[in-house]
Amino acid sequence: MSQSHYRAVVCEALGPPDSLRLQRMRRRPLTPGTVRVALKAAGINFPDVLTIQGLYQHREELPFVPGIEAAGVVAEAAADVDGSIVGRKVIVRMRTGGYAEEAVIPLGQTLQLPEGFSFAEGASFLVAHMTAYHGLVTRAAIVPGQTLLVLGAAGGVGLAVVQLGKVLGARVVAAASTAEKLQVAARHGAEELIDYAAERLEAGVKRLTADRGVDVVFDPVGVAQASALRCLAHGGKLLVAGFAGGTIPAYAANSILLKGGSVIGVRAGEAGRQDPDLRKRELDALLSLATQGLVRPFVSARFPLQGHAEAMRMLQDRRAMGRIVLDIDAP
Repeated sequence: MSQSHYRAVVCEALGPPDSLRLQRMRRRPLTPGTVRVALKAAGINFPDVLTIQGLYQHREELPFVPGIEAAGVVAEAAADVDGSIVGRKVIVRMRTGGYAEEAVIPLGQTLQLPEGFSFAEGASFLVAHMTAYHGLVTRAAIVPGQTLLVLGAAGGVGLAVVQLGKVLGARVVAAASTAEKLQVAARHGAEELIDYAAERLEAGVKRLTADRGVDVVFDPVGVAQASALRCLAHGGKLLVAGFAGGTIPAYAANSILLKGGSVIGVRAGEAGRQDPDLRKRELDALLSLATQGLVRPFVSARFPLQGHAEAMRMLQDRRAMGRIVLDIDAP
């Protein structure tokens, strides 16, 4: 990184990952309340893939640098910011800007990297695990002993839900499309496994719950909406956390009525913007669990900054298990 420029992945026109370009950008000056972070790693998330195509809820003004979470070292602080923060290892939260060698952001958008976390783990922690925490604790109020079914259980959000569900005392049932993915889920706390390439999802749930159904379904995929509803016990809760499968489902009102169930949206980022106090409570609780070693992202694939398109395609094609990260310092 030179004194005047840095490298960043830039979206100049909406399109697929291959349309992005790695460019040299002029360094931005610090403004009051900001810090400059030398980024070491950036997490790859589905919102990134959607945003560059103009398909996400929030539209960015072109051109922009994708990336909503990263980690690095504070390299410089504005004059009104306590200089002792320089040198601190931090996680960075942002709307855009993560696929770059540096970012200038408000101090409040940084969090100290949890003890024992690598930069790659820090850069792939908050989005997935905050979604899991907000869904299970705030939205579903899950309690020990309840049965939790996790769809897409080997994905980034899915594994975070498996981990956290186990910590919260739930009986965790993981559903995925291959035996390999299910073994990853089992290593992270799933007690029961359903391979929905070999067995219908609702048949597996009936088999494992003596026909009762599960108390909570966590769905970050959105491809099995009818099956997901049929998996609920009476009064159960279906948490809708995303549409990684590529389609937006429509839920049958009669099934919801007959089950006495609830279909609950999970959008942790927007909830935090609407209620900053809630965000602080959730973050404090999640960081405490991380510091205790109870939750940690599983990084299964790492790419250099110039490999951004391949990394995004891997996520888009649902070939990844756990999290995918850009190693920004990698040659």
